[in-house]
Amino acid sequence: MAGTDDTVADDDALYVLTAVLLTPAQFPGVLGDDYVAACSVLGLEPYAEGYGLVLGQDGGGARWTVVVDDVSLVAVAIASWDCGMEYDLSPDGGSVVSALPGWPLSLAVAAPGVPEPHDPSPEPGAEGPAPLTPPDPALWGPAQRRLGADEVASQWATWRGQIAESEFAQGSAPVSGASTSSPDPDTSPDQGRSAGTPPGESPGGDKRRTSGPHPGVRRALAEARAYVTEPPPPGRVRSAFAPGGARTLRADGPGWSLVARTDDIAFVLLDEEPGEVLPVGRGPELPGLLRSLDELAVRPLS
Repeated sequence: MAGTDDTVADDDALYVLTAVLLTPAQFPGVLGDDYVAACSVLGLEPYAEGYGLVLGQDGGGARWTVVVDDVSLVAVAIASWDCGMEYDLSPDGGSVVSALPGWPLSLAVAAPGVPEPHDPSPEPGAEGPAPLTPPDPALWGPAQRRLGADEVASQWATWRGQIAESEFAQGSAPVSGASTSSPDPDTSPDQGRSAGTPPGESPGGDKRRTSGPHPGVRRALAEARAYVTEPPPPGRVRSAFAPGGARTLRADGPGWSLVARTDDIAFVLLDEEPGEVLPVGRGPELPGLLRSLDELAVRPLS
């Protein structure tokens, strides 16, 4: 994370805490199903070059999200922090597109030497956007569903390790929710994993379903397949690096999110299944679908 060496708080200074990219290939999923929708939430034009979002506090402790058009600068800062290196992210005034009150993401850090993080007070008589706020973790909706999918993508090995090959029917492309004869719902192989359940644990409650794949998963896969013939808005399907020459895919649609590895299985999250992460077996059709999605997906420049 970036900090500041100033010992005296300056109300006009931004004490940088973190930053994220907002490009067609990389953007916070909480903002929308695709890049165009994410830009719309922030009142930005969906330029192909994208933006950087710098999150920090002013000298009074108020939360601010500063939008800059120097994407390369923000990308270098993020890469440096990911490697454990210090990097002083200080965008110049000429690169600032807008300064938005609040943060779209929840942060567990705060700037030292200034008041606790809080939303800035609106200026008297001024009309401006409402402060950005992260999604409420106690609720479930599109933002939480996309945030959960982003988490699965970033921790693929952990989530994949909870699924055994024996949980999938031989030679088919089953999904979580297929019928099972297991008498114990907590250990039934057809049960989806909860997005809030620690690795190695099973969510409680009897969530066995009727025979056949979950209808929401069937719908999600059908709509994802339709993207191949009718390409969606930029960022609706994204492809990122994965070990072994594979790619990690993220796709979103109305009411669903998909996470997959091109050499492995997929996971689907649904608005109608709060907190559930539903596995999709590889089977005979999934590999071709993933290859097609990867071909049309937006990729990071580096």
